[in-house]
Amino acid sequence: MPYTEEDRSGQEHSPVVLAIINQKGGVGKSTTAVNLSAALGEAGKKVLVVDLDPQGNTTSGYGIEKEDLTSDVYDALLQDRPMDEAIVGTVEENVSIVPATIQLAGAEIELVSRMARESILKNALEDVKGSYDYVFIDCPPSLGLLTLNALTAADGLLIPIQCEYYALEGVTKLMETTSMVQKSLNPALDIFGVLMTMYDKRTTLSNQVVAEVRRFFGDQVFETVIPRSVKLSEAPSYGLPITQYNPTNKGAVAYTALAQEVIDRG
Repeated sequence: MPYTEEDRSGQEHSPVVLAIINQKGGVGKSTTAVNLSAALGEAGKKVLVVDLDPQGNTTSGYGIEKEDLTSDVYDALLQDRPMDEAIVGTVEENVSIVPATIQLAGAEIELVSRMARESILKNALEDVKGSYDYVFIDCPPSLGLLTLNALTAADGLLIPIQCEYYALEGVTKLMETTSMVQKSLNPALDIFGVLMTMYDKRTTLSNQVVAEVRRFFGDQVFETVIPRSVKLSEAPSYGLPITQYNPTNKGAVAYTALAQEVIDRG
């Protein structure tokens, strides 16, 4: 469903806040967080990426030197520091990031004893999100308290699904968790879009998986599919989104097309 300005509480500059989520690892969450945000930035949109994964792959994918940071998402969530102190710029001028470092690894345990523990991220974002058109939250591959914080803060879910056997494995559990959050914490939460990743048009398997996912999710699945690409895999090691590392690559073309679909949806 499209997200209108009125749907987002009528604020003129209320952004679309999306949790990029799948509890399976290796499906392209961080790749999507980096490259979709960069493609939207190149389209003139202001984007904030919140790296909520202790592995910090999105942070690294944007070339952020973690040892040089004076503040990160852990400080905003658990040290009561303002979120804007943790925001840093990236190589894409319209994209900023709240980076993650290894400090975040202990956050699940520390959050347990906090009051309103599921809403800490939502509250921390309130003072900064109005400066952006989109806020992406890159979730860890689990359904713990960090992910619950993302679901509570988000308007919608962007779910990357890899074109492989058992692609829908675990999605039922994600839907159950989403339903729980809708009932108790965030009634407006919905699926914004489902993204097929690591697609190889030459294989019967990839085409079968896409067909299966489209049957399951219907028009919630983006028309754009993200192909397998060596350059797409290489780009993070250079700290660049694919749109800068190799702008003519099929991965760059796909993420640019996806960005337009995201804009069209809201």
